[in-house]
Amino acid sequence: MNQKGIKLAPVQIIPASFFLAIMVGTILLMLPVSSASGRGTDILTALFTATTSICVTGLVVVDTFAHWSFFGQFVILLLIQVGGMGMIAMASTIMLLTRKKFSLTDRMLLRDAFNLNSDNKILRFLVWVIKGTLLVEAFGAVCYAFVLVPRFGWKKGLWSSVFNSVSAFCNAGMDVIGSNSLGDYRSNPLFMSVTIALIVCGGLGFVVWFDVLGRVRDGVRRRFSPLTVIKRFSEHTKLVLSFTIFLLLAGTVIFFCLEYDNPGTIGAFGFGGKLANSFFQSVTLRTAGFTTFPQENLRGASCMAAYIFMFIGGSPIGTAGGIKTTTFFFLIMNVRSYLRNQDENVIFHRRVSEESMRKASAIVFVSAGAVMGLTALLCVVNPVPLEDALYEVVSACGTVGLSRGLTPSLNALGRLTIIIAMYLGRIGPISLVALFAHNGSDANKVKYSEGKFYVG
Repeated sequence: MNQKGIKLAPVQIIPASFFLAIMVGTILLMLPVSSASGRGTDILTALFTATTSICVTGLVVVDTFAHWSFFGQFVILLLIQVGGMGMIAMASTIMLLTRKKFSLTDRMLLRDAFNLNSDNKILRFLVWVIKGTLLVEAFGAVCYAFVLVPRFGWKKGLWSSVFNSVSAFCNAGMDVIGSNSLGDYRSNPLFMSVTIALIVCGGLGFVVWFDVLGRVRDGVRRRFSPLTVIKRFSEHTKLVLSFTIFLLLAGTVIFFCLEYDNPGTIGAFGFGGKLANSFFQSVTLRTAGFTTFPQENLRGASCMAAYIFMFIGGSPIGTAGGIKTTTFFFLIMNVRSYLRNQDENVIFHRRVSEESMRKASAIVFVSAGAVMGLTALLCVVNPVPLEDALYEVVSACGTVGLSRGLTPSLNALGRLTIIIAMYLGRIGPISLVALFAHNGSDANKVKYSEGKFYVG
């Protein structure tokens, strides 16, 4: 953090660490041993794959299962795991394992990496994150094995199970089981249920995990009713769970109605299949990137809904991307309070701080600006239909990984544009928010008289 007199702030270290990981991953994936053919991979393909892995996006320009050797797939899996937990969290994990002492600066950096408000008990939180992540991923791998081992045999079946579990939990959306993502398993209840559970667990956020587990454990010990346990959840947990359920159900209804008779998506299924795959589409748009049907077959209205769900993403302090559920909800609350002429925004009988409301507005503004600018750039450097370009960029910025078949056909400049979008999407919710929260404190010391301006 201090090299030759140069000091880097956490908001600089975090994006720098992701950039360094991308460079290392690129070099490893360029090696002949990383490709199935035994020949080296070109730098742009390796760079794109390393970026989509560390940013847990899932957009690919070559088939993961066919192009890469076991070593290459292992590198990709390692990048996904590091990207899902965060570079700083992984570095801190190594420090814990080697019993290195954490300085105050290290604790502050870890706090900013998790986007927490306090570094109180941060190391205990890190240990919980590590244990919880490994436990959930192991459980997912075991469940997948019941489906994949009978099909592929022990060696490939177990490897595919582990890869898919880590990828699903980290919301990466990459797999090594075939060329059509999860299309061959869309009628398998166990496979689909496990995938949904892993995606949702990763997207809810670690804070919600531990609050729910702690309250349930306390409720069982003290013999509380289920309703009492739920009431004791923190306001953040209540907001995340309720808004997540709303978004998942709303997405299911929207895609079920809009795609009901579309033979290219869910039209050929029975009623139950239509409902199940509509629900999966709603889940995977929360930055997971898996798909059970080609996204290019979606109707225009469905694409519009997909833009919104991908832009929102998952919840804070988890593996998902996007602007986050709480951010979007705060934006809605801000509009609601203005229309109702209310001075405060109150959720579950708790006031939302002015700083949180400003932060939410900043995130939405910056993210929307990035999406519009990069979409325009993609259309200029790689002329494609606007609908497909916007889908690609929103997916990249939200680290979703869904594509309307555009990714493999992008030219060099188009791929570089998507690489930038994925990188900005991964570091944006962490570094940009911290930057907005801490800069400009000197300007607050100067007070000006109120001016008369007209709005609207």
